[in-house]
Amino acid sequence: MVAKKKIVLAYSGGLDTSIILKWLQENYDAEVIAYTADIGQKIDNERIIKNAKKLGVKKIIIKDLKDIFVKEYVYPMIRGHAMYEGVYLLGTSIARPLIAKDQIRVAKRFKAFAVSHGSTGKGNDQVRFELGYHYFGPKIKVIAPWRIWKMNSRSDLIKYAKKNKIPIPKDKKGAPPFSIDDNLFHTSTEGKALENPKNFAPEFIYQRTISPEKAPNKSSFVTINFKNGDPCGINGKKISPAKLLEKLNQVAGLNGIGRVDLVENRFIGIKSRGVYETPGGTLLLHAHRAIESVTLDKKTMHKKDQVMPRYAELIYNGYWFSKERFKLQKIIDNKRNKVNGSVKLKLYKGNIAIHSRQTKNKAYSIKKVSFEENKTFNKSNIERFINFHKKKLR
Repeated sequence: MVAKKKIVLAYSGGLDTSIILKWLQENYDAEVIAYTADIGQKIDNERIIKNAKKLGVKKIIIKDLKDIFVKEYVYPMIRGHAMYEGVYLLGTSIARPLIAKDQIRVAKRFKAFAVSHGSTGKGNDQVRFELGYHYFGPKIKVIAPWRIWKMNSRSDLIKYAKKNKIPIPKDKKGAPPFSIDDNLFHTSTEGKALENPKNFAPEFIYQRTISPEKAPNKSSFVTINFKNGDPCGINGKKISPAKLLEKLNQVAGLNGIGRVDLVENRFIGIKSRGVYETPGGTLLLHAHRAIESVTLDKKTMHKKDQVMPRYAELIYNGYWFSKERFKLQKIIDNKRNKVNGSVKLKLYKGNIAIHSRQTKNKAYSIKKVSFEENKTFNKSNIERFINFHKKKLR
């Protein structure tokens, strides 16, 4: 008996990927392996296993990648202060390369001829997944159902699901849900009323942040400790990367921090509107900039700021594994060994204030900056400095 060919599907257990799983079974003479990467999203292992088994899946793989996700993907991005179009902290973008990498690992392990994903034909994720697939498994076929099947809308999917008795979830208002992506770093919400930019985002869509108006009337404080440019603890206590981000998500979310409503320019050339919640990541970004301000020299900091827009764009476009991103990461990580210390943040109703910065690094000199008279800074050189730059005006 000849063994069936195999397809590894990135499977969430939800509506879209359950439909895709069924569609793959109907259209390919192959065994579908359901693969789920646990990167901190709201995950129900029992539901994933139950739904996959209902559809006849024999191999169901759920891989815990939370610490790897934070340490090897989120932290390098935080070191680069990456923000796409000035505000987006790239929560969806940074997750796709890791999922693609591990999905290819599974495909090679089981000698699958193909991998498949549930990204739509209008979105960025199809690019991100497939660039990752190509980097690690260029000979493995990619099946992108949204680009080849005859279903063209959410309504078509609902009809297909009803026909095949696939459960259809409802949102809090009893209608088909918004398009939601979440992981340990963020939650994004798109679709429905949000598609019209004149509509205000309804409060009920927010999942991990409360509104600043309902946040506590008393300030909260949190100290983030850094070693070699990465967070290593909270309030002086060492903690794993995943637990650290989880803790920061909680404290920031309770203080109404981390909301962004953005109309962005997608890589494929259309605009889209999304609401993003990145509470812990917002704290990390503020704290990292603060610790660098007292540990790095001007030239190093300014060079990082110069490359950041391109670095962020590469991540957004799916080029995490590109030579250019690797090159920029080296620039970003130059002198990261000097970035050690702690930053205490004050949180209040959606706002973040730097309460204090502490480091043993000598980059910041109180003696030089002090308004008190001192001999550590030669002010007589300033006139020559100004005269030199006057010549550059002509």
